[in-house]
Amino acid sequence: MEQVQAVLRGLDGFQQRHPWAAFPFAVVKKYGDDQAGNQAALIAYYGFFSLFPLMLVAVTVLGIVLAHDPHLQDRVLHSALKNFPVIGTQLRNNVHSLDRTGLGLGLGLVGTFYGARGVASAAQNAFNHAWNVPKSERPGFPFNTLRSFGMIFAVGIGIVLSTALSSFGSGSHSAIGLRIAAYAVALIINFGAFWLGFRLGTAKSIRSMDMWLAAVIAAVLWQILQGFGTFLIAHELKNASEVYGTFAFVIGLLWWIYMQAQFTMYALEIDVVRARRLWPRSLVQPPLTEGDQKAYEIYVEEEKRRRPEVVDVHLDEPVERGEPVGRAARGDGAQR
Repeated sequence: MEQVQAVLRGLDGFQQRHPWAAFPFAVVKKYGDDQAGNQAALIAYYGFFSLFPLMLVAVTVLGIVLAHDPHLQDRVLHSALKNFPVIGTQLRNNVHSLDRTGLGLGLGLVGTFYGARGVASAAQNAFNHAWNVPKSERPGFPFNTLRSFGMIFAVGIGIVLSTALSSFGSGSHSAIGLRIAAYAVALIINFGAFWLGFRLGTAKSIRSMDMWLAAVIAAVLWQILQGFGTFLIAHELKNASEVYGTFAFVIGLLWWIYMQAQFTMYALEIDVVRARRLWPRSLVQPPLTEGDQKAYEIYVEEEKRRRPEVVDVHLDEPVERGEPVGRAARGDGAQR
Protein backbone atom coordinates (compact mmCIF):
# COMPACT_ATOMS: atom_id res chain seq x y z
CA MET A 1 0.00 0.00 0.00
CA GLU A 2 2.82 2.37 0.83
CA GLN A 3 4.43 1.65 -2.54
CA VAL A 4 1.17 2.52 -4.31
CA GLN A 5 0.92 5.76 -2.34
CA ALA A 6 4.51 6.60 -3.23
CA VAL A 7 3.83 6.03 -6.94
CA LEU A 8 0.66 8.13 -6.81
CA ARG A 9 2.42 10.97 -5.03
CA GLY A 10 5.19 10.84 -7.62
CA LEU A 11 2.64 11.08 -10.43
CA ASP A 12 0.84 13.85 -8.54
CA GLY A 13 4.01 15.86 -8.11
CA PHE A 14 4.87 15.42 -11.79
CA GLN A 15 1.51 16.61 -13.10
CA GLN A 16 1.47 19.59 -10.73
CA ARG A 17 4.90 20.73 -11.94
CA HIS A 18 3.98 20.52 -15.63
CA PRO A 19 1.14 22.76 -16.84
CA TRP A 20 0.51 20.61 -19.93
CA ALA A 21 -0.48 17.78 -17.57
CA ALA A 22 -1.88 19.81 -14.67
CA PHE A 23 -4.42 21.76 -16.72
CA PRO A 24 -6.14 18.74 -18.39
CA PHE A 25 -6.20 16.91 -15.06
CA ALA A 26 -7.85 19.93 -13.41
CA VAL A 27 -10.45 20.05 -16.19
CA VAL A 28 -11.28 16.35 -15.80
CA LYS A 29 -11.46 16.72 -12.02
CA LYS A 30 -13.73 19.78 -12.26
CA TYR A 31 -15.90 17.92 -14.80
CA GLY A 32 -16.27 15.07 -12.33
CA ASP A 33 -16.84 17.32 -9.31
CA ASP A 34 -19.65 19.11 -11.15
CA GLN A 35 -21.13 15.82 -12.39
CA ALA A 36 -21.12 17.47 -15.81
CA GLY A 37 -21.75 14.11 -17.48
CA ASN A 38 -25.12 13.96 -15.74
CA GLN A 39 -25.81 17.53 -16.80
CA ALA A 40 -25.01 16.62 -20.41
CA ALA A 41 -27.32 13.60 -20.17
CA LEU A 42 -30.12 15.86 -18.93
CA ILE A 43 -29.55 18.25 -21.82
CA ALA A 44 -29.64 15.30 -24.22
CA TYR A 45 -32.88 14.03 -22.65
CA TYR A 46 -34.67 17.35 -23.02
CA GLY A 47 -32.99 17.92 -26.38
CA PHE A 48 -34.46 14.68 -27.69
CA PHE A 49 -37.98 15.60 -26.64
CA SER A 50 -37.54 19.22 -27.79
CA LEU A 51 -36.18 18.31 -31.21
CA PHE A 52 -39.41 17.35 -32.95
CA PRO A 53 -41.49 20.30 -31.60
CA LEU A 54 -38.75 22.73 -32.61
CA MET A 55 -38.47 21.18 -36.06
CA LEU A 56 -42.26 21.32 -36.35
CA VAL A 57 -42.09 25.06 -35.68
CA ALA A 58 -39.17 25.50 -38.09
CA VAL A 59 -40.87 23.59 -40.92
CA THR A 60 -44.11 25.53 -40.43
CA VAL A 61 -42.36 28.91 -40.40
CA LEU A 62 -40.33 27.96 -43.48
CA GLY A 63 -43.54 26.98 -45.24
CA ILE A 64 -45.00 30.41 -44.52
CA VAL A 65 -41.93 32.55 -45.26
CA LEU A 66 -40.83 30.61 -48.36
CA ALA A 67 -44.27 29.64 -49.61
CA HIS A 68 -43.45 30.92 -53.12
CA ASP A 69 -40.08 29.14 -53.33
CA PRO A 70 -40.49 25.44 -52.45
CA HIS A 71 -37.03 24.63 -53.84
CA LEU A 72 -35.29 27.05 -51.45
CA GLN A 73 -37.46 25.79 -48.60
CA ASP A 74 -36.35 22.23 -49.32
CA ARG A 75 -32.68 23.22 -49.48
CA VAL A 76 -32.80 25.07 -46.15
CA LEU A 77 -34.57 22.18 -44.43
CA HIS A 78 -32.15 19.67 -45.92
CA SER A 79 -29.19 21.73 -44.66
CA ALA A 80 -30.64 21.95 -41.16
CA LEU A 81 -31.17 18.20 -40.97
CA LYS A 82 -27.54 17.56 -41.88
CA ASN A 83 -26.85 18.33 -38.22
CA PHE A 84 -27.90 14.70 -37.74
CA PRO A 85 -25.80 12.59 -40.12
CA VAL A 86 -27.35 9.36 -41.47
CA ILE A 87 -30.54 9.77 -39.39
CA GLY A 88 -31.35 13.18 -40.88
CA THR A 89 -33.34 11.60 -43.71
CA GLN A 90 -35.54 9.71 -41.27
CA LEU A 91 -36.11 12.87 -39.26
CA ARG A 92 -37.15 14.70 -42.39
CA ASN A 93 -39.67 12.02 -43.34
CA ASN A 94 -41.35 12.21 -39.93
CA VAL A 95 -41.64 15.98 -39.45
CA HIS A 96 -44.45 17.92 -41.13
CA SER A 97 -45.81 21.43 -40.76
CA LEU A 98 -48.84 22.37 -38.66
CA ASP A 99 -52.01 22.06 -40.71
CA ARG A 100 -53.70 25.19 -39.37
CA THR A 101 -54.32 28.78 -40.37
CA GLY A 102 -54.87 32.11 -38.68
CA LEU A 103 -55.20 32.24 -34.91
CA GLY A 104 -55.05 28.46 -34.57
CA LEU A 105 -51.68 28.40 -36.32
CA GLY A 106 -50.32 31.19 -34.13
CA LEU A 107 -51.46 29.51 -30.92
CA GLY A 108 -50.10 26.18 -32.12
CA LEU A 109 -46.69 27.66 -32.86
CA VAL A 110 -46.51 29.46 -29.51
CA GLY A 111 -47.60 26.37 -27.56
CA THR A 112 -45.22 24.08 -29.41
CA PHE A 113 -42.30 26.48 -29.02
CA TYR A 114 -43.03 26.96 -25.31
CA GLY A 115 -43.14 23.22 -24.77
CA ALA A 116 -39.74 22.82 -26.41
CA ARG A 117 -37.92 25.16 -24.05
CA GLY A 118 -36.85 22.29 -21.79
CA VAL A 119 -33.48 21.85 -23.50
CA ALA A 120 -32.60 25.52 -23.01
CA SER A 121 -33.68 25.41 -19.36
CA ALA A 122 -31.50 22.34 -18.79
CA ALA A 123 -28.59 24.10 -20.51
CA GLN A 124 -29.04 27.17 -18.28
CA ASN A 125 -28.84 25.03 -15.16
CA ALA A 126 -25.78 23.16 -16.49
CA PHE A 127 -23.92 26.35 -17.48
CA ASN A 128 -24.56 28.06 -14.14
CA HIS A 129 -23.55 24.90 -12.30
CA ALA A 130 -20.31 24.66 -14.29
CA TRP A 131 -19.48 28.25 -13.27
CA ASN A 132 -20.71 27.46 -9.72
CA VAL A 133 -22.91 30.54 -9.75
CA PRO A 134 -24.62 30.95 -6.35
CA LYS A 135 -28.31 30.10 -6.57
CA SER A 136 -29.14 33.56 -5.25
CA GLU A 137 -27.56 35.13 -8.35
CA ARG A 138 -29.29 32.99 -10.97
CA PRO A 139 -32.18 34.56 -12.91
CA GLY A 140 -35.67 33.49 -11.86
CA PHE A 141 -39.02 33.56 -13.59
CA PRO A 142 -39.80 35.14 -16.05
CA PHE A 143 -36.23 36.12 -17.00
CA ASN A 144 -35.01 32.52 -17.14
CA THR A 145 -37.81 31.70 -19.59
CA LEU A 146 -36.93 34.69 -21.77
CA ARG A 147 -33.30 33.61 -21.74
CA SER A 148 -34.36 30.11 -22.81
CA PHE A 149 -36.21 31.51 -25.81
CA GLY A 150 -33.21 33.66 -26.68
CA MET A 151 -30.90 30.64 -26.51
CA ILE A 152 -33.15 28.63 -28.82
CA PHE A 153 -33.25 31.45 -31.37
CA ALA A 154 -29.54 32.27 -31.21
CA VAL A 155 -28.14 28.75 -31.25
CA GLY A 156 -30.79 27.35 -33.59
CA ILE A 157 -30.47 30.02 -36.25
CA GLY A 158 -26.68 30.05 -35.99
CA ILE A 159 -26.40 26.28 -36.41
CA VAL A 160 -28.79 26.25 -39.38
CA LEU A 161 -26.75 28.96 -41.14
CA SER A 162 -23.39 27.36 -40.39
CA THR A 163 -24.61 23.95 -41.52
CA ALA A 164 -25.92 25.40 -44.77
CA LEU A 165 -22.52 26.98 -45.40
CA SER A 166 -20.73 23.74 -44.55
CA SER A 167 -23.01 21.92 -46.98
CA PHE A 168 -22.13 24.44 -49.67
CA GLY A 169 -18.43 24.05 -48.95
CA SER A 170 -18.57 20.27 -49.13
CA GLY A 171 -20.11 20.28 -52.60
CA SER A 172 -17.95 18.82 -55.32
CA HIS A 173 -18.80 21.69 -57.67
CA SER A 174 -17.27 24.28 -55.34
CA ALA A 175 -13.74 25.52 -55.85
CA ILE A 176 -11.21 24.91 -53.11
CA GLY A 177 -11.09 28.59 -52.22
CA LEU A 178 -14.86 28.77 -51.87
CA ARG A 179 -14.89 25.64 -49.73
CA ILE A 180 -12.32 27.06 -47.33
CA ALA A 181 -14.17 30.37 -47.17
CA ALA A 182 -17.49 28.60 -46.51
CA TYR A 183 -16.03 26.54 -43.68
CA ALA A 184 -14.32 29.61 -42.20
CA VAL A 185 -17.53 31.64 -42.21
CA ALA A 186 -19.44 28.66 -40.77
CA LEU A 187 -16.89 28.42 -37.96
CA ILE A 188 -17.29 32.13 -37.19
CA ILE A 189 -21.08 31.78 -37.10
CA ASN A 190 -20.76 28.77 -34.79
CA PHE A 191 -18.51 30.79 -32.49
CA GLY A 192 -21.06 33.62 -32.34
CA ALA A 193 -23.95 31.21 -31.73
CA PHE A 194 -22.18 29.36 -28.92
CA TRP A 195 -20.89 32.55 -27.30
CA LEU A 196 -24.38 34.07 -27.33
CA GLY A 197 -25.80 30.79 -26.03
CA PHE A 198 -23.29 30.74 -23.16
CA ARG A 199 -23.98 34.40 -22.43
CA LEU A 200 -27.75 33.96 -22.31
CA GLY A 201 -27.50 30.71 -20.39
CA THR A 202 -25.23 32.05 -17.63
CA ALA A 203 -25.97 34.58 -14.89
CA LYS A 204 -24.80 38.14 -15.52
CA SER A 205 -22.33 37.91 -12.62
CA ILE A 206 -20.03 35.95 -14.96
CA ARG A 207 -18.15 38.25 -17.32
CA SER A 208 -18.85 37.93 -21.03
CA MET A 209 -15.15 38.05 -21.86
CA ASP A 210 -14.59 34.90 -19.80
CA MET A 211 -16.69 32.85 -22.24
CA TRP A 212 -14.73 33.32 -25.45
CA LEU A 213 -12.54 30.22 -25.08
CA ALA A 214 -15.51 27.95 -24.42
CA ALA A 215 -17.22 29.34 -27.53
CA VAL A 216 -14.12 28.76 -29.67
CA ILE A 217 -13.66 25.18 -28.46
CA ALA A 218 -17.37 24.35 -28.80
CA ALA A 219 -17.46 25.78 -32.34
CA VAL A 220 -14.41 23.77 -33.42
CA LEU A 221 -15.71 20.56 -31.83
CA TRP A 222 -19.08 21.09 -33.52
CA GLN A 223 -17.37 21.32 -36.91
CA ILE A 224 -15.31 18.22 -36.19
CA LEU A 225 -18.35 16.24 -35.09
CA GLN A 226 -20.17 17.33 -38.23
CA GLY A 227 -17.27 16.12 -40.33
CA PHE A 228 -17.00 12.73 -38.64
CA GLY A 229 -20.65 12.46 -37.69
CA THR A 230 -21.63 10.21 -40.57
CA PHE A 231 -18.99 7.64 -39.66
CA LEU A 232 -19.70 7.79 -35.92
CA ILE A 233 -23.47 7.56 -36.22
CA ALA A 234 -23.25 4.78 -38.82
CA HIS A 235 -20.99 2.78 -36.49
CA GLU A 236 -23.28 3.37 -33.51
CA LEU A 237 -26.43 2.46 -35.43
CA LYS A 238 -24.78 -0.67 -36.80
CA ASN A 239 -24.04 -1.91 -33.31
CA ALA A 240 -27.38 -0.80 -31.90
CA SER A 241 -29.48 -2.31 -34.69
CA GLU A 242 -28.23 -5.79 -33.85
CA VAL A 243 -29.69 -5.50 -30.35
CA TYR A 244 -32.49 -2.94 -30.53
CA GLY A 245 -33.77 -3.44 -34.07
CA THR A 246 -36.16 -0.64 -35.03
CA PHE A 247 -35.30 1.23 -31.83
CA ALA A 248 -31.75 1.75 -33.14
CA PHE A 249 -32.89 5.04 -34.70
CA VAL A 250 -33.83 6.39 -31.25
CA ILE A 251 -30.56 5.11 -29.75
CA GLY A 252 -28.51 6.76 -32.50
CA LEU A 253 -30.35 10.07 -32.15
CA LEU A 254 -29.94 10.14 -28.37
CA TRP A 255 -26.28 9.20 -28.68
CA TRP A 256 -25.65 11.99 -31.18
CA ILE A 257 -27.32 14.66 -29.04
CA TYR A 258 -25.49 13.43 -25.95
CA MET A 259 -22.13 13.64 -27.73
CA GLN A 260 -22.83 17.26 -28.65
CA ALA A 261 -23.90 18.11 -25.10
CA GLN A 262 -20.91 16.36 -23.53
CA PHE A 263 -18.35 18.13 -25.72
CA THR A 264 -20.07 21.45 -25.03
CA MET A 265 -19.79 20.86 -21.28
CA TYR A 266 -16.11 19.96 -21.63
CA ALA A 267 -15.53 23.19 -23.56
CA LEU A 268 -17.22 25.13 -20.78
CA GLU A 269 -15.26 23.41 -18.01
CA ILE A 270 -11.99 24.20 -19.81
CA ASP A 271 -12.93 27.87 -19.83
CA VAL A 272 -13.94 27.85 -16.15
CA VAL A 273 -10.65 26.27 -15.08
CA ARG A 274 -8.74 28.79 -17.20
CA ALA A 275 -10.67 31.88 -16.10
CA ARG A 276 -10.60 31.04 -12.39
CA ARG A 277 -7.18 29.38 -12.49
CA LEU A 278 -8.39 26.23 -10.78
CA TRP A 279 -5.16 24.35 -11.42
CA PRO A 280 -3.07 22.51 -10.52
CA ARG A 281 -5.29 20.13 -8.56
CA SER A 282 -3.97 17.42 -6.28
CA LEU A 283 -4.33 13.74 -7.08
CA VAL A 284 -3.39 12.65 -3.54
CA GLN A 285 -4.39 14.67 -0.47
CA PRO A 286 -3.18 16.18 1.77
CA PRO A 287 -1.80 18.70 1.13
CA LEU A 288 -4.28 20.68 -0.93
CA THR A 289 -3.16 22.94 -3.74
CA GLU A 290 -4.29 26.51 -4.23
CA GLY A 291 -6.53 25.26 -7.03
CA ASP A 292 -8.15 22.78 -4.64
CA GLN A 293 -8.76 25.55 -2.14
CA LYS A 294 -10.45 27.80 -4.69
CA ALA A 295 -12.57 24.95 -6.04
CA TYR A 296 -13.83 23.81 -2.63
CA GLU A 297 -14.70 27.38 -1.70
CA ILE A 298 -16.79 28.04 -4.80
CA TYR A 299 -18.51 24.65 -4.45
CA VAL A 300 -19.81 25.72 -1.06
CA GLU A 301 -20.64 29.27 -2.11
CA GLU A 302 -22.82 27.93 -4.93
CA GLU A 303 -25.38 26.83 -2.32
CA LYS A 304 -26.21 30.39 -1.27
CA ARG A 305 -29.97 30.79 -1.54
CA ARG A 306 -30.28 34.48 -0.63
CA ARG A 307 -27.95 37.42 -1.17
CA PRO A 308 -27.77 38.42 2.52
CA GLU A 309 -26.65 34.88 3.39
CA VAL A 310 -23.09 34.50 4.72
CA VAL A 311 -20.95 31.52 3.78
CA ASP A 312 -17.65 30.86 5.59
CA VAL A 313 -15.31 28.23 4.20
CA HIS A 314 -12.63 26.73 6.44
CA LEU A 315 -10.26 23.96 5.41
CA ASP A 316 -8.51 22.04 8.16
CA GLU A 317 -6.02 20.45 5.76
CA PRO A 318 -2.82 22.34 4.89
CA VAL A 319 -2.71 24.29 1.62
CA GLU A 320 0.47 24.58 -0.44
CA ARG A 321 2.11 27.92 -1.29
CA GLY A 322 1.19 29.38 2.09
CA GLU A 323 -2.17 30.68 0.95
CA PRO A 324 -4.84 31.56 3.55
CA VAL A 325 -6.94 28.54 4.43
CA GLY A 326 -10.37 30.15 4.61
CA ARG A 327 -12.27 33.16 3.40
CA ALA A 328 -15.80 34.47 3.74
CA ALA A 329 -18.21 34.96 0.86
CA ARG A 330 -20.59 37.73 1.80
CA GLY A 331 -23.72 38.95 0.13
CA ASP A 332 -25.12 42.46 0.15
CA GLY A 333 -26.15 43.54 3.64
CA ALA A 334 -24.71 40.44 5.29
CA GLN A 335 -24.12 40.45 9.03
CA ARG A 336 -22.15 38.03 11.17
